[in-house]
Amino acid sequence: MALRGVRVVELAGLAPGPFCGMILADFGAQVMRVDRLGSRGDISHLGRGKRSIAVDLKRPRGAAVLRRLCAGVDVVLEPFRSGVMEKLQLGPEILQQVNPKLIYARLSGFGQTGRFSGVAGHDINYLALSGVLSKIGRSGENPYAPLNLLADFGGGSLVCALGIMMALFERTRTGKGQVIDANMVEGTAYLSSFLWKTHKVGLWEQPRGQNLLDGGAPFYTTYRTADGEFMAVGALEPQFYELLIKGLGLNSAELPNQMSMADWPEMKKKFALAFAKKTKAEWCQIFEGTDACVTPVLTFEEVAHHDHHKERGSFITDEEQGVSPRPAPLLSSTPATPSFRRDPFVGEHTEDILKEFGFSQEEIDQLNSDKIIEIHELRANL
Repeated sequence: MALRGVRVVELAGLAPGPFCGMILADFGAQVMRVDRLGSRGDISHLGRGKRSIAVDLKRPRGAAVLRRLCAGVDVVLEPFRSGVMEKLQLGPEILQQVNPKLIYARLSGFGQTGRFSGVAGHDINYLALSGVLSKIGRSGENPYAPLNLLADFGGGSLVCALGIMMALFERTRTGKGQVIDANMVEGTAYLSSFLWKTHKVGLWEQPRGQNLLDGGAPFYTTYRTADGEFMAVGALEPQFYELLIKGLGLNSAELPNQMSMADWPEMKKKFALAFAKKTKAEWCQIFEGTDACVTPVLTFEEVAHHDHHKERGSFITDEEQGVSPRPAPLLSSTPATPSFRRDPFVGEHTEDILKEFGFSQEEIDQLNSDKIIEIHELRANL
């Protein structure tokens, strides 16, 4: 796999950090998740392919354990607010003194500097501060966040993973690590570069929810079908739009011009009436194999069984029969090989990891006795 041999210490946190770590693990990195003592488990449920070591970092001896681990790894992934790691004597200045090749990835909400760097927040707050939230929502309604996908996982996890990849590549030339300041606000703003580059050329000049790509256009939105399901329409180009009109059984000569924005509300009503006459399955059959850009809105229960996904093997099933998306993108020579095993228990691999990094059995027993570390021993059910 592409990241085979790369060793990563991931400090346990909420969703953005764990997903970034899971990406690295899926593509071959050895990811060791550092959990808090007494944790019930990884609440993000993104521990695939990782191992868990439980250490009390708030105690000096626990911090010393982590410093010893970081001397022999390639990447540290930490998800805390600015200054937290410095208080624990685990900041990049200290860790990179011992390991100059270390890549120290800091994934936070607001960044390492600035007046918001020390305050709490969640996806919707980062989305709001990036400016992107102001563009999302239906006409006449409040802005709304698209789940917690955009800031947490897009602007956070993926941008941070990209930063780690670039830092690893740069290290092949310089032999030195570096610090990555990845944060959800700036990551989300960067993802919205297209909006910034086009908002002055007319693409977003109308109020929220009344533009070409935000649900304002009748040919770029969703419609309810006769059985209460939904179809998604994205027929932007004229040739695709004509196929949409044909599939709906409408006469283009009797409709206003496609780009007549004043007529869009009325056209939406016509399209909605047409879609409401048939079921989702019927519409799928009508538009199957055409370039009308009309697709079913699949539920989680449906998506893994869709023919396209089955043909590509787009979803995987783990040993506990849990279904999830296959890692992306596909690499022709070194594809990801995700683990099919269950996620690790907190502290399940504490002893094994410490031994790998040169800790003696006597040291491990003493750390465990003093509650600096936690060892989760699996016992057979008799």
